[in-house]
Amino acid sequence: MTTLASPLALDDAALDLLFRDARSVNAFAEREVDPAEIQAAYDLLRWAPTAMNTSPLRLAVVPRGRQRERLASHMSEGNRAKTLAAPLTVVAASDPAFHTHLDVLAPHRTGLAESLEPQAERREGMARTNALIQVGYLVLALRSRGLHVGPMGGFDTAGVDADLLADQGWRSQLVLNVGWEAAEGGIHPRAARLEASDAVAVL
Repeated sequence: MTTLASPLALDDAALDLLFRDARSVNAFAEREVDPAEIQAAYDLLRWAPTAMNTSPLRLAVVPRGRQRERLASHMSEGNRAKTLAAPLTVVAASDPAFHTHLDVLAPHRTGLAESLEPQAERREGMARTNALIQVGYLVLALRSRGLHVGPMGGFDTAGVDADLLADQGWRSQLVLNVGWEAAEGGIHPRAARLEASDAVAVL
């Protein structure tokens, strides 16, 4: 067995909370989640890396009510009821206009914002890739606060963008339901994961 040069920086309890015991939740117990929890999670995830510090993730927080109903109308049939029932729902989106913030986020990249301005297709791709990376950070940040998450990709992105995000110009990527505890039956039995030997190659 290989002996690692350094011990884990986090203890087993923290690693269990973030990874080993954490689960994607389909139904939550009835306990409200304050939208301020999403802001607190963002304050953590924003320090994690993105390409050139582009930081294109944008979060549309959708409490219960009319806006949630509008969002649910764009969800696939299998995701509609659980979106309506969740304590809090977040649309994770990318901002193709991320370059307008680069004078603050990447002042060392002189002229980058100007060079990206006419390259709409490139910006869309950069925004999507880096926003999806940041969604991974978001899930871990929410878990670190004791919350559970149910990410979903089954929805009409164009419909959500036009109906809910048109004023911001953001592009929806994933929808995440958020809650404190899983309801009875809200978690499926854990499936297997690949071993490192199946997923890691030393070249």
